[in-house]
Amino acid sequence: MPYIDLAFRLTGSTVPVDHGYALYAALSRIAPELHADQEVGVHPIRGVYGGDGKLHLTDLSRLILRLPDEQIRTHLKLAGKQLEVDGHVIQVGVPEVRGLLPVTSLRARLVTIKGFMEETAFIEAVRRQLANLSVVGELHRGERRTFRVRDKQVVGFEMGMTGLTAEESLAVQEKGLGGRRRMGCGVFVPTKGGEK
Repeated sequence: MPYIDLAFRLTGSTVPVDHGYALYAALSRIAPELHADQEVGVHPIRGVYGGDGKLHLTDLSRLILRLPDEQIRTHLKLAGKQLEVDGHVIQVGVPEVRGLLPVTSLRARLVTIKGFMEETAFIEAVRRQLANLSVVGELHRGERRTFRVRDKQVVGFEMGMTGLTAEESLAVQEKGLGGRRRMGCGVFVPTKGGEK
């Protein structure tokens, strides 16, 4: 089944820069089925860094869910709802459906794999996951990053991939890499200039 991005307009002032877990918790209060749904990925919200750990929302800020197209109807109920994200209130607006593009180069802000925090072992674990997806592309590890899940700091890395075929690109975008996809991890998007 094809996957799509369901992108909702957002209005409000700010969200925390480290908002992955808090956003997941806020979404789960409205859509409890998200807890058990391993097929849904939630993109990190984009905005402008405003200092003091805050991200200012812009006209381009969106709540984006990556999911099988058959699940669109289930998640339309988020439209019109208010989300409280770690003390920051944002309003979810009207969504639009975006198809995934079979581009040659992708990136993810953060990929985490449980039990793999050291760089060499982490890259080997990523390669095993890619082999399971029959993906060969070239890996590019970015900076080491952390994010908070309750009272724990989770370690991961920014990741890029180049030289992908159309089939490989869509496989990585649909399945992602690593865990915590509902918290913004392992969700791949096109790199600028990476379209075929």
